[in-house]
Amino acid sequence: MYLNTNLKFLRTRNKLTQQDLANALEVGRSALNGYEHQQSVPTIETILKISSYFKISIDTLLKVDLKKLPESKISELEKGIEDYIKGKYLRIVSTTVNTDNEDNIELVPVKAQAGYAKGYADNEFISKLPRYYLPFLDKNRKYRTFEIKGDSMLPIKEGGLVTCEYVEDWMDIKNGHCYVILLKDDGIVFKRVFNEIQKEKRLILVSNNVMYKPYTVKIEDVVEVWKYVMDYAKTLE
Repeated sequence: MYLNTNLKFLRTRNKLTQQDLANALEVGRSALNGYEHQQSVPTIETILKISSYFKISIDTLLKVDLKKLPESKISELEKGIEDYIKGKYLRIVSTTVNTDNEDNIELVPVKAQAGYAKGYADNEFISKLPRYYLPFLDKNRKYRTFEIKGDSMLPIKEGGLVTCEYVEDWMDIKNGHCYVILLKDDGIVFKRVFNEIQKEKRLILVSNNVMYKPYTVKIEDVVEVWKYVMDYAKTLE
């Protein structure tokens, strides 16, 4: 395990004092000193914060001696893009289950979408969403339903419901298919998506309604991707 030496290496590499990093991780400086000298072990929550702060996966922090890697590889790891795209970088899907321990389908209505942008990984928030179960869907996949805003994706009208399948590896996004995308700044959008991750590290989002112009989003601004499966001819009250 290399967490202690990697922590010190990354801190000094980024020209941070122990106090600087302790403040960022919301721990005491003495606690951080203990982690670096292997006198104590950080909690899982703190390890998650370290991984998020330096944008390096937990597996790498624990199992790879970063000091022995070439500069080019360290820079690649610090960008964290490949692991992030592949779903290996702290991508947690909170869910609820029914009495048979099978995943429910949670419904995210428009009025809950601002909260979802912040609480998508919060079990307590997800547990408060309306939920139901559809036995004909694949039990080995995770589904969620979203209420649609606006008229950009006609013929699905405002208030329509789309059920989508969770996408773990974003390289699987297929050009021209419809997806619900959760963005860091813009919240939930429902668009046709064109995958330019390989070359440009971005997605192109296109509306069915030609009144809305296509636009691009950087892959690091994407939080969740859900592939359209079906919709309902129903408007919420």
